Amino acid sequence: MILVCGEALIDLLVSAPEGNEMPARAVAGGSPFNVAVGLARLGAPTAFFGGISRDRFGTHLVDVLAREGVDPRFVVRSDCLSTISVVATQADGQPLYSFHGEGAADRMLALACLPAALPDEVRALTFGSYTLAVEPVASTYAALAEREAGRRVISVDPNLRPGVVGDLSRWAETTERFFRAADIVKASDEDIHIAFGGRMGLADAARLFLDRGARLVVITRGEKGAIAFSQAGEVSVPGRSVIVRDTVGAGDTFHAALLARLFRTGRLSGDAIAALDAEAMGELVAYGTAAAAITCSRAGPDLPTAAEVEASLSLAMAS
Repeated sequence: MILVCGEALIDLLVSAPEGNEMPARAVAGGSPFNVAVGLARLGAPTAFFGGISRDRFGTHLVDVLAREGVDPRFVVRSDCLSTISVVATQADGQPLYSFHGEGAADRMLALACLPAALPDEVRALTFGSYTLAVEPVASTYAALAEREAGRRVISVDPNLRPGVVGDLSRWAETTERFFRAADIVKASDEDIHIAFGGRMGLADAARLFLDRGARLVVITRGEKGAIAFSQAGEVSVPGRSVIVRDTVGAGDTFHAALLARLFRTGRLSGDAIAALDAEAMGELVAYGTAAAAITCSRAGPDLPTAAEVEASLSLAMAS
């Protein structure tokens, strides 16, 4: 089982104004929530650990997790409200976010909410997005990551949202605990640019994460594909041609696909990840790229199933 840790929220997908109205759809979301759903659809046993409100939105989030086959036993229900993320899609398909969640259920997860021990079936934990940096949840998750590091695979996706986390120097200080515990770091080129203020290239940033202890670093580059880095070297995989509806959930899809593929090929352990050669890294990143391309071809965070990804890869090989 893979335990996904982080926020579950409501994405309010806002369309262009029509007179005095702005049409919108309320969709279950949040980067870690999407990863959990993506893992389940890709055939990896998955559970979710996070704070979810008892309000109507929170009930919907829990219902969606259950319907998707995500184990809800670690969910912590709260009387705090649900976070609302307003998502306006720009002309190039890129999402523009604004978050309304101060004091919301996903942020108010305290140390006392940590499971005393995780069952043996939990092979890996994932962490990501703004719950790496806002308190008190950041300290709670950091304590869990540090406690389980070395015993289970730790995967981190910064998915950096400056408008939510605020002071980037504070963000860097808070997230350091996660990166030092991580076996896998999955980031976007935009994350790297924002985190390091444009002062560091992708290869140098990857080396920094590897020097901190990561066994695999994968940096996505949108339509340009992705690059995987390890102590054995680096492998670049090109992007896939697709008509983009929007890119909401693409990074989450890639993260889920990496972990699901490692699980399904029997490589979801620290030693196995460290032993990946160039061919295995290339195959892994190609799988993630194919999965993310499918999500980009659909509206909103509609992540693919394992059958859809396999069909896409087979079609590409045949052409």
